[in-house]
Amino acid sequence: MSEFSRFKLYRLGSIVLVLLLLLLTGCSNKDDKKNDSSKSDTKTPETLTVGLLLSDLSNPFFVSVQEGAQTSATRLGITLVVQDGKNDAALQITQVQELIALPVNALLINPVDGDAIVPAIQAANAANIPVFTIDRSASGGTVVAHIASDNVAGGAMAAEYLADNIGDAGKIVELQGIEGTSAAQDRGRGFDEKIATYPNIEIVVKQTANFDQAEGKTVFAQILADNPEITAVFAHNDNMILGAIEAAKEAGRAGDIKFVGFDGIDGALTAIDSGDLLATIAQQPAEMGRIGVETADKVLKGGTVDSYIPVDLAVITK
Repeated sequence: MSEFSRFKLYRLGSIVLVLLLLLLTGCSNKDDKKNDSSKSDTKTPETLTVGLLLSDLSNPFFVSVQEGAQTSATRLGITLVVQDGKNDAALQITQVQELIALPVNALLINPVDGDAIVPAIQAANAANIPVFTIDRSASGGTVVAHIASDNVAGGAMAAEYLADNIGDAGKIVELQGIEGTSAAQDRGRGFDEKIATYPNIEIVVKQTANFDQAEGKTVFAQILADNPEITAVFAHNDNMILGAIEAAKEAGRAGDIKFVGFDGIDGALTAIDSGDLLATIAQQPAEMGRIGVETADKVLKGGTVDSYIPVDLAVITK
């Protein structure tokens, strides 16, 4: 073999060797990239943040809602950001805007005012943040689900129990909650419609006391002064009925008046046990909070839920 032939053979072998090395290097790089890619695809699950906006944390009912929500959030590993609206619709709107900017993954709202909260809900809709309402509904905006008792049915339950205990006859007073809240509107509607079926029962006074105990006492004290004959009182929540009982005691008229409240807070249960309060329509506020967080969690993870999720009611008596 000539020197030229040996040179060509040597060069051909070198080229083949280089090509093999390049091929092996390429495969190695692909494997490395594949391994790196698989590592980057393994992500730590995102910690969800949910905003809970409550209308008034000075009210024991909403404290229970918060406690139920926090228990559920802790169990699910959710960060819960709680805001107290302090019965101020404008403040609550600002709080919603702040949580949208945070941002949160979902909002659970117990509206101070069902009409006033609508623009804030629409802002959350625009930011693609799902909204859920608890206990009180909103008049507009897109709400994924409403978690609440059937307040109309609860009002009717109160009317029926009260009527049975005054012999289906008498003059009664209705202390109303905050105007513009679905809870006050629905409880009042359920109560009024059922009472209307008793021809010998007359609602002599309907007056707002804004779900507040002190206001309930003041309002009912004046009603007592103006109305010598009152058989019974129904209030849209327990705070107001407890205030009314105080006023009746101070006027020396508690013994001959029957009182029925709504919510089932601890103070009402104590009053039932002592005989001051005939009954309360018991909601389950902690259950509302628990279900609210669980519902938000399910939706955020791709699940579907009903647009209305009812929470059971019961008449609580001695």
